[in-house]
Amino acid sequence: MVDSTLKLNIVNILRGYPKEDFTVEKIAQRLGYSGSAAFKMIVPVIAELEREKMIIVDKDKFHINPTKLELEGTFNSNPKGFGFVRYDDTLPDAYIAPDHTMHAMNGDVVDMRIIRPAEPGSKKGPEGAVDKIKERSYSQVVGAFAKSDDKNFYGQVKLKDHKLQGLKFYVNDVGLKPTPGEVITADITEYPNDDHPDYMVGVAKEIIGSVDDPGIDILQIVYSHKVPSQFPENVLQEADAIPDHVTKPELKGREDITHQKLITIDGDESKDLDDAGTAWKLPNGNYHLGVHIADVGHYVKAGSAIDKEAFKRGTSVYLTDRVIPMLPRRLSNGICSLFEGKLRLCMSCEMEITPKGDIIKSRIHPSYMRSDHRMTYNEVNAILEKHDPEMMKKYADVVPMLQTMAHLHKILLKHRQRLGAISFDNPEPEIIVDKKGHPIDVRVRHRGIGERMVESMMLAANETVAKTYYKKHVPFIYRVHENPDKAKVKDFINLLNVLGIEVHGDLRHHIKPKTFQKILDKVAGTPQEPVISVMMLRSMQKPRYTDQELGHFGLAMKYYTHFTSPIRRYPDTMVNRMIHYYGKHGINDQSKAHFGGALEAIADHSSECEVREVQTERDTDSMKEAEYMADHIGEVFNATVSSVMKFGMFIQLPNTIEGLVHISRMNDDFYKYVDKYMALVGVHTRRTYRIGQTVKVKVIHVDVDQSQIDFTVVDPEDAPKTNILPPRHSHGHRHFNNHFHGHGYGHFGSHNHDNNNDDHKSHGFHHGHFHGHNHFGSHNDNHANNDHRSHGFHHGHGHTYGHKFFGHRHNGHGNNDHRSHGNNHGHQGNSWKSYKIKNVSKSNH
Repeated sequence: MVDSTLKLNIVNILRGYPKEDFTVEKIAQRLGYSGSAAFKMIVPVIAELEREKMIIVDKDKFHINPTKLELEGTFNSNPKGFGFVRYDDTLPDAYIAPDHTMHAMNGDVVDMRIIRPAEPGSKKGPEGAVDKIKERSYSQVVGAFAKSDDKNFYGQVKLKDHKLQGLKFYVNDVGLKPTPGEVITADITEYPNDDHPDYMVGVAKEIIGSVDDPGIDILQIVYSHKVPSQFPENVLQEADAIPDHVTKPELKGREDITHQKLITIDGDESKDLDDAGTAWKLPNGNYHLGVHIADVGHYVKAGSAIDKEAFKRGTSVYLTDRVIPMLPRRLSNGICSLFEGKLRLCMSCEMEITPKGDIIKSRIHPSYMRSDHRMTYNEVNAILEKHDPEMMKKYADVVPMLQTMAHLHKILLKHRQRLGAISFDNPEPEIIVDKKGHPIDVRVRHRGIGERMVESMMLAANETVAKTYYKKHVPFIYRVHENPDKAKVKDFINLLNVLGIEVHGDLRHHIKPKTFQKILDKVAGTPQEPVISVMMLRSMQKPRYTDQELGHFGLAMKYYTHFTSPIRRYPDTMVNRMIHYYGKHGINDQSKAHFGGALEAIADHSSECEVREVQTERDTDSMKEAEYMADHIGEVFNATVSSVMKFGMFIQLPNTIEGLVHISRMNDDFYKYVDKYMALVGVHTRRTYRIGQTVKVKVIHVDVDQSQIDFTVVDPEDAPKTNILPPRHSHGHRHFNNHFHGHGYGHFGSHNHDNNNDDHKSHGFHHGHFHGHNHFGSHNDNHANNDHRSHGFHHGHGHTYGHKFFGHRHNGHGNNDHRSHGNNHGHQGNSWKSYKIKNVSKSNH
């Protein structure tokens, strides 16, 4: 088996010199290899490339096959005119100079050729040129309509989309005639080109509101991410035809569990209650755990208008001031929701669990139930944590069961810990808004035993369902989290070394979740903990849906699916539907063939919808956090350095809000970035800023439209001093960082994923992904325009697990080195987006 990295390096060299013939010796020289060992490594690679018709061999010489020169990838733009093409998950992105972009826009799918290969062993990517724009990422824009600054057009749209920074949009005098101040959508008819490289042209399509309407700011974000927010009339009509109560014929073939003591536990404002639970101790010393889930599959029939719309949406979207449901509210907040005292249809997963946490028996079956209480997390926490007399009296009939659930949660948690599950417990922000949607507070969301207890119950049910149907050898949908990429883990280890954190175990070759958890245990309670947690996440793969059982690394589970939230996630709805189908038709070749051909496409689409939901939620939260901080300009806060790069440092406040101290504002000295230590050090004073360091900062500027917050350091003389700055020749004069600050901000082309959902059923690994391009320097850096929610050391594919969190982002403030990869990032993008550890709600490991 050939070395895949060596193979890719050789291919990139050949692509960079398409008209040149190479020999093995010449390739070895380019790679910096020598000796007979090099030939033994290279020759098998050349042989494999010839078999794959990647190269053409003529005697002892070879060159790239001309038909293999074109590479397809996704373009990520920068407002300075250059960009990057992501064409391979394992390789650094290709830098595209302004003259070679063909005016591609962020997110466009392009054909590219390499015009200068990457240096072997370098983390910098190659240089390329766009030859063709194959697929446009934008067909429509949204924004406030205004009078045109160009008399040739009827008007223009004020764009807030960070990914379109640097571009204007003009509206033609055709069709709809909006008036200034109205917020519209507009179809693009002309993209940037040689004649007008800095603007687009289009026609007004729809008026969605006025700039003065409450909540219009969030609605613009919803439209910009193409999140369906209105149900088609045929879908609503189909929903209206469904009875708002359970009928007697519907009970046939279902188990009656109305005699069981059942409760729902959700957030205070939740209306879509899709899971109920019960627990008791068995005579043999084991525990019975029942997780009963709304039977959405009974109401949402395959191929129906409701089903097609639910598939299109993929997930509900939970934003600061609203919920955009996956299902019509008649279902999501009605017949499917497990309301207190109402007869409801459900799908039950009942388990017998030993005192050591092993699930030794289980049954999955349709049933009907009646919830005894609609409880909230706050109420459960008041009972279990504070022993509140009033709450204990109100819920006296279920207090013993809650205590049993809490005890069982501890058993299940210890069981997961023994297996090595990683427990990310990062703080999550909770944004409080007034009636007009203006943020009045941002605070850390409390996650008590109630939230953790429900999470343990849902994890147990999800694992049980996945294992049951895997063992039946039937087509199924799984939630997987594959083993981390070794190169990313290596970069993460390097980061730990820089921070002085010793790693025990061979993470480079034997990657196990338990080793990662030991690292988190080591930094628990330290200022470095949140940063290490996020960077650890970024060293991992992103969770996704698939029809193959590939295991869940973060949860240390071999089998895992999403079963417990069918009201708000389409994969859960499909799991519910498949359980019904296999129960009715049995398991045979015919029943297996029923789903087999469609599940891969459903899983892929669901993962894509999850990304869209996360981006929408993240952008909404960022805007509201910036709006909140705009009311606090001039105020001083204690904070922590969450990331350090050449252009400055990211700062996180105790409430998780983040912003940037740009190096141009560090005027007490001339600061240099010391790559080895990931630190900024004053040349004259030796004042040093590193990750995890506490610092006092003042808010000096906020750009709400760009969701951007700027800080400056207060009392820089309090910074610790070090001698880590490398020796240099003295120039005999003192100089400071008074270079141009010039924000451009913006998080162009974010590739993120993470989920959110209005009641915190779990944090951990439930959902999410979030990419932006590699991390820890293993690819080329956050190209300022990828809204990579990630601080330095990388730029890339983030992953988010758990409730909407781990959503850090930033788009590098310029490094003045368009090709800089590795630990500085930012590609002169002068754009940033503070990373934010987002709250989501409901579990989404």
